[in-house]
Amino acid sequence: MSTLLSFSAYRRTGLVTFFTLMACLIARAGDAPDWTGEFTDNNFRNGSAVFQMSINRSGNGWHVAFDGAHKDAHGAAPEAEGPGKVSGNTLQFTFKDTFDNSGTGTITRSGNDIIVSIKTTHVAEARCLVFYRDNMRLKRASKK
Repeated sequence: MSTLLSFSAYRRTGLVTFFTLMACLIARAGDAPDWTGEFTDNNFRNGSAVFQMSINRSGNGWHVAFDGAHKDAHGAAPEAEGPGKVSGNTLQFTFKDTFDNSGTGTITRSGNDIIVSIKTTHVAEARCLVFYRDNMRLKRASKK
């Protein structure tokens, strides 16, 4: 009888361990992707400009900063920043740039890269608009 109890106890322990492990794996799989890092497109606008973005954790939310510049230094070179929050597999953010333009943006992950779409809600300097577009692919430059 003691062998039967012993086997039953081992079986129960094995099942508890199995279900605990599965619960941990499921919980880990549901974690949000790690958004933190530096991302860039050094050949933005067919190689005539550079666009860079930095994403950092800020308390319970996120902080997004980005800038764009023409390689020959003509035109406007906006620098922008603002808060963000994760919703599903998307990081949504608002921004205000150094030329008083403001707007919203979304970031989705694509492997190590990110896909960024930026829309202006207030335009104070139209020369910055070349940097605010949909579906910009930025490659990971580094992880903070």
